[in-house]
Amino acid sequence: MLSSTPRPKLLITIVNYCTSHFVIKCLCSLDDEIPKNGDIFVEVVDNHSQDNSEETLRKAIKDHHWESWVNLRISPQNKGFAEGSNFAIIPHLHSATPPDYVLLLNPDTEVRPGAIKNLITFMDAHPQVGIAGSRIENMDGTARYSAFRFPTATSEFLGGASFGLFNRLLSRWTVIQPIQSQPHSSDWVSGACMMIRREVFDTIGFMDDHYFLYYEETDFCLRAKRAGWECWYVPHSIVVHHVGQSSQVTGEHNSNRRLPHYWFFSRRYFFRTNYGIVYALWTDMIWLIGATFGIFKRLLRRKKGNNRPHLLRDFIYYTFFPRGLKQ
Repeated sequence: MLSSTPRPKLLITIVNYCTSHFVIKCLCSLDDEIPKNGDIFVEVVDNHSQDNSEETLRKAIKDHHWESWVNLRISPQNKGFAEGSNFAIIPHLHSATPPDYVLLLNPDTEVRPGAIKNLITFMDAHPQVGIAGSRIENMDGTARYSAFRFPTATSEFLGGASFGLFNRLLSRWTVIQPIQSQPHSSDWVSGACMMIRREVFDTIGFMDDHYFLYYEETDFCLRAKRAGWECWYVPHSIVVHHVGQSSQVTGEHNSNRRLPHYWFFSRRYFFRTNYGIVYALWTDMIWLIGATFGIFKRLLRRKKGNNRPHLLRDFIYYTFFPRGLKQ
């Protein structure tokens, strides 16, 4: 039970791993929003960073006089984003007066003016909505895809093939939804900025900490939808995301990096947990068929395809021979 921490209407959680300089920028962007939006509290979780993050963050909180609305929690281990978020969320939701909403916010984000208020206002006005996500932008103001459909066998084929014609013909099955200027329902939204109603946790529990990174927000939104909660994209809430700075995996500047083993585990775990082993194996085979088609297509056209090194080899190894991976 919490004893001295304020009981906010909104709890914002930020999970840090060796990105304290981005966390400070994120907190600076929140600085002006906190007094405008009332009872908000921020929990920064340092996920056992192997640098001087704890000292840097403690100094920043003191120097900026953020003590009244920011708390730094030190996790004794790094078991991923889901567990780091739960580490901050659970004590508040188990308190005598839990927050109405929880906002998951990436450490490498900066909120634009009104972003927090617009999400709260939307959620207050739509009690059937359990999860809402912001419009995610690059630093130049261009929008990033942040509203999505749930992955299926068809979308896995399209992802493996990476073939524009197939994507156009089967667009209704692609994971990415077109960027829209008005709020709309979606299967799931980017976990870079995702607001969750407290009652959703009461209904389905916390985030599944078997995921180290990736697919955890997809899984959570799917569980919420199955429990009857709606998920919406709210473009009037704008958040800038320095994509890939916290994970060093996503984003254009990381597109030539080898995918880490936990990405393959998360994908495999998502399909097996939510759809069963038979469907999961089917999606694996469909992805391989698509990837093989994509390779031959690129060879015939003498074009470079996916820049991820050893992607096909790693997919086969980590999907069908996953010994040593987190279970």
